[in-house]
Amino acid sequence: MKKTVTLAGLAVICLVGSAGWGQTTAAPATAVAPALSAKEISAMETKLADWPQLERYREANASLALAGQGEQRVVFYGDSITDGWGRRADTGDFFPGKPYVNRGISGQTTPQMVVRFRQDVVNLRPAAVVILAGTNDVAGNTGPMTPEMTEDNFRSMIDLAKANGIRVIVASITPAADYPWRKGLAPGPKIKALNNWLQGYCVNHSVTYLDYYSAMVDENGGMKPGISFDGVHPNAKGYAIMAPLAQAAIDKTLGGK
Repeated sequence: MKKTVTLAGLAVICLVGSAGWGQTTAAPATAVAPALSAKEISAMETKLADWPQLERYREANASLALAGQGEQRVVFYGDSITDGWGRRADTGDFFPGKPYVNRGISGQTTPQMVVRFRQDVVNLRPAAVVILAGTNDVAGNTGPMTPEMTEDNFRSMIDLAKANGIRVIVASITPAADYPWRKGLAPGPKIKALNNWLQGYCVNHSVTYLDYYSAMVDENGGMKPGISFDGVHPNAKGYAIMAPLAQAAIDKTLGGK
């Protein structure tokens, strides 16, 4: 007999599980979760059905031709800062004439990116991947995360790329003094600390470190004035800073070919 677990049932399982599997300790009366609207439940079910958002690029990947002879494809892999590059108004062009592929998804965290890494990077057979991620981990977009959790996810993506002969470029997390969608987290010092770890890891593991942060940060740990829409997402002026830095990192990694 097929059993179906609803969100409400999942909540009950979680409450029982918190006491330990196999135990029958009743949940305290005060632990009743607030009622969710039908719209909230629908949104949660949709998200759970494709948590890593594999559907986003599945069709585009299937229709993408193999890299041509001598063509050095580069996949830019990340969150909204990658996703919006050349796609959002007032962000400039995304490397016109270059065999570069944008596989950013707005809002994503590094655990989601690990899950879709094979589909959206490895299977495209690029010469190199530029990974820009981590700010949504700090923001807690998919739940609270420690720096060590983020670091492990970077390790996993780097290991997957190397195992498949893909050269790796890891970009620094871009600066942010606050998040418009989740204010009060004071992300500046957390971003700086993660960048320090990323830079050290890259040096010790033969990975190119792409430093956007130093060129974009102000004295308070946020974005310099005038280069972003909201203190997090770069505008055309912000991407104009990033583009030559990214190209220089690609040239260095691929031997300037």
